[in-house]
Amino acid sequence: MVRGRSGLAGIGTLLVLVWLVIGAVAAGQRHYFDDAPTNCAGTSTIAVTILAGPLNYMGVNPKIDDCNVDVPQPSQ
Repeated sequence: MVRGRSGLAGIGTLLVLVWLVIGAVAAGQRHYFDDAPTNCAGTSTIAVTILAGPLNYMGVNPKIDDCNVDVPQPSQ
């Protein structure tokens, strides 16, 4: 059986999923999921930790300290 483009895409998808699962495990080990984040910085820290994946175990500890979101004001 010859593996074409779909075989490589399947392997790539599997690698990305494993990467994200490892990042989610790292976020769980840091207890980021214990309490729901109350601000943008907490949610961003969780997202960046998950995206860092296995790099978390190589010393990367991403954190977002400040997050400012501009909320549009209704026109009057």
